[in-house]
Amino acid sequence: MPDLGHKIKDFQHYTWHITDWKNLEKRLTGPEFEVGGWKWRLLLFPLGNYNYDDTSEEHIGIYLDFADPQGAPVGWHICVQFALLLWNQEEPTKFVSHHTYHLFTAEELDWGFAKFHEKNKLFIPSGKRTRPLIENDTCNITVLVRILENPTEYISLKNQEMNPFFNSVLQSLYYIKYFRKAVYQIPMEDVNSVKSVSSALQWIFYQLNISSAPVKTAELIKFFGWNEFFFIDDVREFIRILRNDLEDKMKATDGVISHLFAGSIKTYIKCVNVNYESLHVEDYYDIQLDIKDCKTLDESFMKYIKEETLEGDNKYDTEDYGLQVAKKGVIFESFPPVLHLHLNRSEHDTFKSNDCCEFPMEIDLQKYLSPNADKSQSYKYLLYGVLVRDDDYDTDEERYAAFLRPEKSNKWIKFDDRVTPASINYGYEGISQSKNAYMLIYIRESSIDEIFSLILPEDMPKHLQCRPYDEKEKHLYLQTWNHRGFDLVNFDNQQYPLSEIPQFKISKEDTYDSFKSMIATQFKVPIDKLRFWVIVNRQNKTIRLHEPIKDDCLNITMEEISRNIVGCNELRLYMEIVEKPINFKKNHSQAGSIIIFIKYFNPDSQSLESLGQLYVKKSCRINSIFPALRKKKQLPLKTSLKIYEEITPYMVKKIASRHTFIKFNIQNGDILCFQKALKNKEIQEYELASRISSIPQFYESLSENIVVKFKSKFGYRDPLPEFDLFLNKNLPFKVVANQVAAHLNVDLLRLHFILVDSSGKKRE
Repeated sequence: MPDLGHKIKDFQHYTWHITDWKNLEKRLTGPEFEVGGWKWRLLLFPLGNYNYDDTSEEHIGIYLDFADPQGAPVGWHICVQFALLLWNQEEPTKFVSHHTYHLFTAEELDWGFAKFHEKNKLFIPSGKRTRPLIENDTCNITVLVRILENPTEYISLKNQEMNPFFNSVLQSLYYIKYFRKAVYQIPMEDVNSVKSVSSALQWIFYQLNISSAPVKTAELIKFFGWNEFFFIDDVREFIRILRNDLEDKMKATDGVISHLFAGSIKTYIKCVNVNYESLHVEDYYDIQLDIKDCKTLDESFMKYIKEETLEGDNKYDTEDYGLQVAKKGVIFESFPPVLHLHLNRSEHDTFKSNDCCEFPMEIDLQKYLSPNADKSQSYKYLLYGVLVRDDDYDTDEERYAAFLRPEKSNKWIKFDDRVTPASINYGYEGISQSKNAYMLIYIRESSIDEIFSLILPEDMPKHLQCRPYDEKEKHLYLQTWNHRGFDLVNFDNQQYPLSEIPQFKISKEDTYDSFKSMIATQFKVPIDKLRFWVIVNRQNKTIRLHEPIKDDCLNITMEEISRNIVGCNELRLYMEIVEKPINFKKNHSQAGSIIIFIKYFNPDSQSLESLGQLYVKKSCRINSIFPALRKKKQLPLKTSLKIYEEITPYMVKKIASRHTFIKFNIQNGDILCFQKALKNKEIQEYELASRISSIPQFYESLSENIVVKFKSKFGYRDPLPEFDLFLNKNLPFKVVANQVAAHLNVDLLRLHFILVDSSGKKRE
């Protein structure tokens, strides 16, 4: 494993001996072992972790799991670097390994690799291995674990589901301390409120400076405006908008923006056969390098300044000499102290190239300067930051992160929605050879002391220090479960209708006990019948219950629960009104019981209905809940049922009802969907009527639905200026028009539709 440059608090290794591989269950939990004073174990999915995605079934999955969450204190988190090895017991040199690092919390108890190794390569020699990894149905799995000192001096920005690179760019700017000081010096007309991009950025920087919890960026998003910001898909454009706003506000800071980020470049055209030359020098704030077919950063730079010949039909037209053969090119006159390099991966407007381009930790840029440039200072630069589309999560979805060196030391930190130690050479190929880096930030070595100069108390704006914090922190509660789409609830996915959820603001100092009393009064429910569950985002991007808030937290403040259990100022809870559980006589807190959620698909109404929660024993067969399900929907006692697990928004899987819940790894908060089993004749009738007959078909159709916004041409002079409809993307326009007419209760012939882009302009 690479050295991450952070203090190692403990290092241990453990080996799990596996036998009878071909007869293993779908999910195995290894023996517990201790590292750093905590209990850990390995999780093995020998047939693949089907909870992850369809393709993961072609691989085995191996994870490191924190085994003692109940014994951990409130707000615990452990920073761990670990490596997993699967190896031949008879020949230890035949192995496969992967390593990673992770901040283990109550929300993310396990971490590892859903696609650790292909199943079809376990029992045969593969690659350079002359013997298989598994022989005689046995193998060993070893884990090497380093407990690291957590980088608590750094704070992350809370993911607001915005443009994916937004947080990465802000983090990279914040740790340029010279720039941060300049932002602090921006004068504000109204020191008691946030009314612009610059004031919002100032406030975010100040909170990052003093906060102990992830910082929200909602105020800054608001001042970019919907049309200008939310549809930006180019990081250069985003930085340009931010820079232009700040440059106007920073007039009193002696041109900090241009001092830090501006260099100059000369464009020239020089005739070959006559004495004529055209020169133009201008400032630039970043450089976009084409990395197509360039294996190194040096090759990209040389490609950028490569001279071209204007000849033939492309001769240069001079005023005095007519058409002439000429040399055209660009050359740098200077480089700024902080240099932003954008790695252009776009081809043919839309296709993104994944060409690997190696970039150095140090680079001397003098060779790219004009012969007449001022070379009195050094042009040696050190790598400060790498912004990447992060592939560390074994996921096909794009997630963005910033790898930064926020101090003068060689210690690297990874910033995404959390803060973890990192290595710039981390990964299978190393970040320095990343196929996913889209921006590099270099700092001139001779300017390091200036750029990383200390932030002193007198540098902090007094109006920010005096500005009172909002003593009311927002918390979200789910009063009843009546969700009709994917998942448990929809908080912020704009593609689908958002769930209507009661929101409350309470004082940070309020205890959990006083909070329960307030909610009990609000909803007129006896306080001893209320139980609140923390809602979390799972690794597979689903929203599920995690664990209940225990009554031994009654005297803990809501601020502590919000910050320590969840790690942010926004707390999302599920409110359960405790009554006698359906088909379950004992208290849910006893060992072996879980809470699950049930949905019912009705093919007649073509709808999905939420039926609420159900307590079950993990050791019971799944069909043991069928009587309760039939009773809930008033179905005949002998009605045959089909049942599925909702694994991800786009994946449901039929489960064999004769097996137990534990067999299918059903956990707290999981969602099961059921329907009546249809006869072949009934299925054919639905198909002939172009109607959906099964749960998988219904979920597939849901994925084709989107929220479409309709706005009146006359704006707020219209009684109904705008509204949303949830429509299938494949509907013919005539059907859409009829649905709009029905919604407005007007004659279809009176409607005229205009297609506009995201900025409100008419599309041609």
